Amino acid sequence: MLFLFMSQLDLSSGNRKTLFVEVVLPLAIAKTYTYRVPQELNDKVQIGVRVIVQFGRNKIYSGIVRTITTEAPQQYEAKYILDVADQTPILHERQLELWDWIAEYYMCYVGDVMQAALPAALKMASETKIVASDDPNLDRSAVSDKGYMILEALDIAGELSVNDVIKILGQKTVFPLLRSLFEHGYILISEEIKERYKPKTKAYLRLASEFNDADGRRELLDSLNRAPKQQDAIIAFIQLLKTKNDISRQDVMEASGCGAGAITGLIDKGVLTVEEKVVSRFEGTDILLSPDFTFSEAQQTAYDKIKLEFKEKDVNLLHGVTASGKTQLYIRLIEETLAQGKTALYLLPEIALTAQITERLKLHFGDKLGVYHSKFNDNERAEVWHKVNNSEFKVVVGARSSVFLPFHNLGLIIVDEEHENSYKQYDPAPRYHARDTAIYLAHQHQAKVLLGSATPSVESYYNAKAGKYGLIELLERYGEAKMPEIQIIDITAASRKEEMFSYFSADLLREIDEAVKRKEQVILFQNRRGHTPFLQCGTCGYVAKCINCDVSLTFHKSSNLMHCHYCGFSEELVQTCPACGLPNMQSKGFGTERVEEELELQLPNLRIGRLDLDSTKGKYGFDKVISAFDNQEYDVLIGTQMITKGLDFGNVTLIGIINADSMINFPDFRAYERAFSLFSQVSGRAGRRQTPGKVIIQTNTPNHRILEQVTNHNYLDMFMTEVTERKNYQYPPFYRLIKLDVKHTDQDLVNHAAKNLASLLRQQLGARVLGPEPPLVARVRNNYIQTITLKIERQQISIVKVKELIKQALLHFELDKKNKGVRVQIDVDPY
Repeated sequence: MLFLFMSQLDLSSGNRKTLFVEVVLPLAIAKTYTYRVPQELNDKVQIGVRVIVQFGRNKIYSGIVRTITTEAPQQYEAKYILDVADQTPILHERQLELWDWIAEYYMCYVGDVMQAALPAALKMASETKIVASDDPNLDRSAVSDKGYMILEALDIAGELSVNDVIKILGQKTVFPLLRSLFEHGYILISEEIKERYKPKTKAYLRLASEFNDADGRRELLDSLNRAPKQQDAIIAFIQLLKTKNDISRQDVMEASGCGAGAITGLIDKGVLTVEEKVVSRFEGTDILLSPDFTFSEAQQTAYDKIKLEFKEKDVNLLHGVTASGKTQLYIRLIEETLAQGKTALYLLPEIALTAQITERLKLHFGDKLGVYHSKFNDNERAEVWHKVNNSEFKVVVGARSSVFLPFHNLGLIIVDEEHENSYKQYDPAPRYHARDTAIYLAHQHQAKVLLGSATPSVESYYNAKAGKYGLIELLERYGEAKMPEIQIIDITAASRKEEMFSYFSADLLREIDEAVKRKEQVILFQNRRGHTPFLQCGTCGYVAKCINCDVSLTFHKSSNLMHCHYCGFSEELVQTCPACGLPNMQSKGFGTERVEEELELQLPNLRIGRLDLDSTKGKYGFDKVISAFDNQEYDVLIGTQMITKGLDFGNVTLIGIINADSMINFPDFRAYERAFSLFSQVSGRAGRRQTPGKVIIQTNTPNHRILEQVTNHNYLDMFMTEVTERKNYQYPPFYRLIKLDVKHTDQDLVNHAAKNLASLLRQQLGARVLGPEPPLVARVRNNYIQTITLKIERQQISIVKVKELIKQALLHFELDKKNKGVRVQIDVDPY
């Protein structure tokens, strides 16, 4: 880390120097601001520390020192900083360079990047809310008088803003006090901890100590002559002790044939005791849990190729089919990175995946492993930030926001499931892609990047085939696992033959029933949450819509309300049509809730779980559902695309895709690629051990080329077809896309403004400018939207120059008073 040390004395004049600092504020403003440093704070100012500053008339923020200089700004008089919040920097210059790169590449403000990068607890402002900790063991006697005043005020009010604290104490320099209260656990910043993680425990039986020797056991068995079931249970328990240390109730019941009552009786008598033991949620289900695993021949070949390619190329793509053992390769590469004294980042597209991966990695890396994602509350995220900054965590597992952590000496970044669009941030700015940002981050640290996927993105595979990335292929499953058999069901033909029962074909229902009878598990995929996508009047055709957005309302049975999935608006279920007044509102389409409801009617004895955004609320919502399914508490798991993303369930042998057509027919240039990826990934959840898996895909278009490619596991054919079409129609990877959304609450104004902006852009970029035109959803949160799309060649044109021309056009656009209040939202690489 680079610190700027400056002498307190100017030896030529004998006077103390006046320092000025350039400060990054967490605001969407075009420039950074320069502040003056009071001379008593000269020693404390360093690049990367937070300083407390006033911005505007009454707003106070904690900003990041970006540069230190002795030159005053020319155009305005610099205000004084109020205080320095940190004794040592909370981030280093490489991170500030990364922020600059993201702001430049994705055409946003560096304040937007700061807002996304820092945990809320590290970017306090005058509006930041604080609450008192609910820990009953905290001793307030050690708190200072001013700190005690704050805690007493919190006891009365429940919640205070930083502005409230400033008023209570009568001073603006309150941040050091709040930081001290926060670090000692007396207050929580921004978000109260509402749910605490509880590790999975399992009850094991232990024989009371007086029965550990032969004489004691003989006397015990004699005393149980009148309780033969309990006697059988003890005999079975003693036999089991010869082969295993941890024995559960279920183990004894299976070995002895006795019931649960016999075990309970022995516990009541004090013969057996119960010990709760923390266990892995995935114990015994995966070869990856062994700390001393050995590679298969195919894995060893792939590993050797990765090591060889890393000597030539910094970025490599691992194309490994589902269940081929990619995670084992990742673990071995991380171990080598740590042995070199470097750190590693393991990126995952979904928070749901971190639960499974963390359990495995803990075996290998223990307390060196940190987990970071947005489901953690602000205080926990701040703690992880500090531990990475202090080099306490050597391996970090996390979702896309992990690229912002203050890494030192980063040696390896693994981007698992690199094709996933979850790595792309769509709102708010910065609209960055974590995969591409990770590649730049690795470049800063001279680190290596391994992209892994069973269905790589067309862009990454093209880069690998073109020689920009190294390419390693692992095209066989680990051990004896075989690729699943895929069966296509023609819904139209099945309906004609009266072989459709609600949303399920006769074949699918039969396969589900048989799998459950074999004590195997089933996953059903429907990529739409809720109960009913929309309600329509059967008489006049009226559709219940959101009052703020141009979308239909989705009925959710769990809340018994109709919800908008764009703005969160909800209202009571419509029973009669508001247009014609007749009670003829009909459900159209189906989501995961409806699938669950119908399956319960068809096969009433099933234990059914659901994995979607509604069933996984809360920090550990994902973990609870996944763990319950992995512990075989459910026979069937119904889910959205969450279930496709790398999850590993050893007992799943059947996958059902309820309706493939909605994915294939989506109006997007990546629809076919995403459909192939989604179907292949969800198919990959089946048959990941010795038992072969089966996938049933229900569709109205059984001869579609994507379904044929999925059935044949033919990624290369899909890639070649897609690349040919994209070259012909000028799409990535041959062209860059930049999307500009023009927004305003006045429809006429937004239409006129969008035409003006498109005209300004065409003056410089010509036919590369497409639109404006309304997007698929043309009104969101009462803002009308018009979209302008730019297609820029990758060859023979400077993207830096193009972005400069866009900025100039936007400046002219914003200076025109006719466009006042119109917002332009830029999305670079909007896919």
